[in-house]
Amino acid sequence: MNRKNSKVFILHEIYGVNNFIRQQALAFMDEHTDVECIHLYSDKKSFSYAQEKEAYLYFTNEIGFDAPLEILVKKLRAALQQYEKVIVIGFSVGATIAWRLSTLPLYRVVCVYGSRIRQFLNLQPKCPTLILLPSQEESFNIQDLRHALNHKQFVQTIQFPGKHGFMDRHNTSFHHESAMQAQTYIKNFL
Repeated sequence: MNRKNSKVFILHEIYGVNNFIRQQALAFMDEHTDVECIHLYSDKKSFSYAQEKEAYLYFTNEIGFDAPLEILVKKLRAALQQYEKVIVIGFSVGATIAWRLSTLPLYRVVCVYGSRIRQFLNLQPKCPTLILLPSQEESFNIQDLRHALNHKQFVQTIQFPGKHGFMDRHNTSFHHESAMQAQTYIKNFL
């Protein structure tokens, strides 16, 4: 059986699969690469940016960082049978889940502003893992996280000017220059 070249799974932020996530899917899709946006919410729910608190509570109370893992591991293992390269790209909460999936024999994992990675520092990725962080986070010390991650095999961290959400042109934290640079870093890493 001939396997296709690449499969990219994109894991969304607390807002669900929105325009930003769909745009990211288009950015990585080509004739050799299939891309799938994973709905972490079984009802395919999505939230507006004005509903940030509601989205956060929904993710925290209804989904969490554990529930999606079993389903995603099955999806990824099936993809590993069909594709030469299986890649996971996650944003925010999706980045933290992607970090947890980096223990699988994947081709690459990209974690974009996954602030909760700090709760899972005991993990050791088994594949090259790129972690993109903003220069500003309100809830924790980014330098402490970078220091902890930079001592891990297969992990590369890069910090960009801006706040959590800097890549999303629809978000008030959008930082054009950082978004362009981050997109370039991701494509080169892949």
